Amino acid sequence: MADADPREGPDDQDSEDEVYEVVDLTEYARTHQWWARVFGNNSGPMAEKYSVATQIMTGGVTGWCAGYLFQRVGKIAATAVGGGFLLLQIANHSGYVQVDWKKVEKDVNKAKRHLKKKAKKAAPEINSFIEEVKATDFIKRNIVVSSGFVGGFLLGLAS
Repeated sequence: MADADPREGPDDQDSEDEVYEVVDLTEYARTHQWWARVFGNNSGPMAEKYSVATQIMTGGVTGWCAGYLFQRVGKIAATAVGGGFLLLQIANHSGYVQVDWKKVEKDVNKAKRHLKKKAKKAAPEINSFIEEVKATDFIKRNIVVSSGFVGGFLLGLAS
C-alpha cells in the first residue's frame, strides 16, 4: 500500500470534480436594476451622494450649456426656414415659381386628417411609454439638480 503524497490535502483529491454554480440570467436581470449593473450599487439619486452646492452647480452648468446650444441651433434653424421662405416668395413674385395654393391647402388638410388618425391610434402606446419613464419621479428625487438645470437653461437662452 503506497502512502499518500504529504503535499496533497484531503480536498485536493476532489479538485478534479469542480462544482460550478449555475446562474439564471433572467432572474438576475429582474432583481438587479440596469443602472446598478452599469454604474454600480451606489448609483441612486444625486441627493444621496453630493452636497446641495455641488448639485446646484452641476445642474446649472449642464442647463446653461443646453440652453446656449438650444439658442444657437434655434437661431440657425429660424434663419434657414425664414431665408428659404423669403427666397420662395421672391421667386414667386418674379415669376420663376407658380404656387398652386388650392393644392397646397388640400394637401395640408389631408396631412392634418392623417396625423389626427395616427395620433388617436398611437395614444395608448405613448401613455404606456410615459408611465414607464416617469420623469417626474426622477425630478422629485433630484429636485436640487433639476432646479439648477432649469435656472441654467434659462440663463443659457438669455446669453
